[in-house]
Amino acid sequence: MIQSLNNFLATIDSYIGGSMWFVFALLGTGLFFTIYLGFPQIKYFGHALKILSGKYDKDTDEGDTSHFQALSTALSGTVGTGNIAGVALAVHLGGPAAIFWMVVTAFFGMTTKFVEVTLSHKYREKTADGTMAGGPMYFMKNRLKMPKLAAAFAIFTVISSFGTGSLPQINSISNAMFSTFSIPHWITGAVLAVLLAGVIIGGIKRIAAVTSRLVPAMALIYLAGALLVIIYNYENILPSLSAVFQDVFTGSAASGGFLGAAISFAFTKGVGRGLFSNEAGQGSAPIAHASAKAHEPVSEGMVAILEPFIDTIVICSLTGLVLLSSGVWKEKHENVFQNSDMVVLKDHFNENNQADRTAVAKYFSGDKSLPTFSGEMQVVDGQIQNNVTVFHNRSWAEDIQIFTKTEKGTMPYNGSLRFTKGKWDSQASIIFKGKSLLHSSPLTAIAFTKSFLGEKGKYIVTIGLLLFAFSTAISWSYYGDRAMTFLFGSRSVIWFRVVYVVSFFIASFTDTTIIWTFSGIAIALMTLPNLFGILTLHKEMKTTINDYWNDFDNEFPGQHPSDKPEELIK
Repeated sequence: MIQSLNNFLATIDSYIGGSMWFVFALLGTGLFFTIYLGFPQIKYFGHALKILSGKYDKDTDEGDTSHFQALSTALSGTVGTGNIAGVALAVHLGGPAAIFWMVVTAFFGMTTKFVEVTLSHKYREKTADGTMAGGPMYFMKNRLKMPKLAAAFAIFTVISSFGTGSLPQINSISNAMFSTFSIPHWITGAVLAVLLAGVIIGGIKRIAAVTSRLVPAMALIYLAGALLVIIYNYENILPSLSAVFQDVFTGSAASGGFLGAAISFAFTKGVGRGLFSNEAGQGSAPIAHASAKAHEPVSEGMVAILEPFIDTIVICSLTGLVLLSSGVWKEKHENVFQNSDMVVLKDHFNENNQADRTAVAKYFSGDKSLPTFSGEMQVVDGQIQNNVTVFHNRSWAEDIQIFTKTEKGTMPYNGSLRFTKGKWDSQASIIFKGKSLLHSSPLTAIAFTKSFLGEKGKYIVTIGLLLFAFSTAISWSYYGDRAMTFLFGSRSVIWFRVVYVVSFFIASFTDTTIIWTFSGIAIALMTLPNLFGILTLHKEMKTTINDYWNDFDNEFPGQHPSDKPEELIK
């Protein structure tokens, strides 16, 4: 039943967040504003750093947090499992060129963040408890005069706070802690649930205080580990960078266990991962930035320009270079097969036969159909007896062994297994093991062992995943908090926080696959009204920027960043 529901939701998602039109809508919005506003991500980058330092702050500025704390809170919501697992998945699917498209997407996303944060900050409100509340729902209500659209956005924000910030994050943490340190899932969940409650009950000031320390700490630990891998594999740096740019125009050729990827496939996966890594256009970050002390909304919008740069252009790019320079992205490794990533084809396909490799590559890209296996798979002493070919993680599986869990332990399986159209009708007591390509956080963990630290390098990934995912849960609790305030008032927040913490604990030892799927739908439904709103207000955005610079020039003459490209170069 759960699998059927997940398949149903996945079908819905394929028409919204997983569709090409959605990708082009997000990327197109960033491209439009970049041209319309004259490349603000370049013109205002240096000015944004000065604002972040507090150079232009005033004692009369209203808000609950500093610019740096607001940026840290927003970054903690975006710098998460996507920077570790998402990049590895993009490279696994699209090859080196996917990294190029992630960076391009982040470049245009910097402008989208600038616009959505500025407009949201402009129409923020002070709540009954004295704190600031803002986000796209406020400009939808106060400027666009569309209260129903604003309410819908707020509802999907609450849903996404669970689907993005709470449930899958703790599930990722507990799995990583169990695999690395053998800590039971429920213990991880219990300890972190208590810590989470202690942070979020204190509201935005405590959240900002924690994230402003946690984000820099986790970034430094992770980046230090990444640089160790890159330096250790220094001879592969230039070939890796060459592959990133060369494959943009040719597609990624088959290499090792990697079957290759067409140009369009790399584009789709790179853009998709880039967009969901930095959340540009989703409307979540403006909720965090609305709390910042500022007398001009444009100044906080400029601070937001830095967010996709740090999240994607810096952190995601380094993760990508780690994967490429270490070479692990195209190597097969021993692992336990996940049923969702496994498919069995009828007859034998030879990995060393070029015709077979081409046919299988087209099968996985959706360009060719191949006969899948249906029926009973016979297994003797853990070995498959049928004339079939098993694929896991889009690669030929090798050294396959099938085990069964018994009271005496794990033993080679004897018997039959039912398959339908290449997919196994899974049983909890049966385990498939073998060698195949890896993706997501397991792939990044192996890449981090290819340095001076050896096997200890995987601890950096585990600790990084712990800090990244936990900080994401903290930030998304605030997003849900502000959405609940908008919908039901300040008194509803305490009940939201209780449910948020309890579900956080429960998700530490349950399967959250369906939550990830549902989250994708909720994120898309958050994004669409936000894009509609900021595009509708594009003229007001330009007017707001002009007003900002007029006031700025009067107060700080001679410090306006030049619009002239030759001055920018100087």
